[in-house]
Amino acid sequence: MSAKSNGSAATPVLYTVLLAVAIAAPFFVYPQFLMRGLCLALFASAFNLLLGYVGLLSFGHAAFFGFAAYVTGHLAKFGTVFLPYFTPFSTPRLHWLEIPMPPWTPELAILGGAFAATLLGLIIGGIAIRRQGIYFAMVTLALAQMLYFFCVQAPFTHGEDGIQAIPRGYLFGAIDMNNSLSMYYFVLAAFILCFLIIQRTIHSPFGQTLKAIRENEPRAISLGYNADRYKLLAFVISAGLAGVAGSLFALVFQIATLNNVHWHTSGEVVLMTLLGGMGTVLGPMVGAFLVAGIQQYLAAFGAWVSIFQGIIFVACVLLFRRGIVGEIQAFRRGGNKAEEEAPAPAVTSHSAAPSPAGE
Repeated sequence: MSAKSNGSAATPVLYTVLLAVAIAAPFFVYPQFLMRGLCLALFASAFNLLLGYVGLLSFGHAAFFGFAAYVTGHLAKFGTVFLPYFTPFSTPRLHWLEIPMPPWTPELAILGGAFAATLLGLIIGGIAIRRQGIYFAMVTLALAQMLYFFCVQAPFTHGEDGIQAIPRGYLFGAIDMNNSLSMYYFVLAAFILCFLIIQRTIHSPFGQTLKAIRENEPRAISLGYNADRYKLLAFVISAGLAGVAGSLFALVFQIATLNNVHWHTSGEVVLMTLLGGMGTVLGPMVGAFLVAGIQQYLAAFGAWVSIFQGIIFVACVLLFRRGIVGEIQAFRRGGNKAEEEAPAPAVTSHSAAPSPAGE
């Protein structure tokens, strides 16, 4: 049996085990930590779709995560919709049109945050996708910082105070999200749904085209593919999924602050993806839970937590160039290849000897 067939057979079993562990986990581990890990894992997986499968390094993904958190928090707590507009015939100035509405239910607030992040991804991606390499990374960072200062001034973000005491509400008007277990299983269901979307995207013809563009963009263009269009669509999908993660994060911790849109958050998601394994399906999840565990259980060390993260990152770069999951997969492929290339057992002289005459 080949290494590919072995991996294909083991994948459903692995996912089943992980699902069983996730269902039982809140009875043994603090649910708030698990929900934080799931939100960050979804954020890192969305980022990995762009970095690992398209080869685009974004330093501004916190913009989608944090802006969706703000939108979801505002809709869930206040409901009023703010629409910006300019006055062209007088002194140019940004105004806000207020549309009074009651607070939204959690599922609608999350959809609103995801839609805002998707729209923002379309705008930022449309500008940044025209550049490649470090220029693309710098453009995304600059635009994300512009959004950061926008959030400082916008009326619905409440400046440096942020949006606090965000109500979790009732899911579909019936399920109380203030119950930790209910909230956890809702976050888990949303994570699984987004994970399936990522899986389908990666293994679809669209995903294979993205890999081709990553490996050799000029050749993909010569075959007739519009590389910029494919990259923009991947960017928008990644932004939307990052927005779902930010929306869930706001409801779980009932707060949305400027820290969510700060460039430090963009740096953390890069760290999670590289630690777990860029271009792997499970790598970003492993990296996210590793970083979340460090921040949770080493919080008593204060600023030393950042130093610990830096040490782990340097060690990973030096010793595990493919990331934790990437190195495990490479080890498995090496072992399976060795088994396939091993010589067949020699036939014994007894079995190979001709039968005596007359038999």
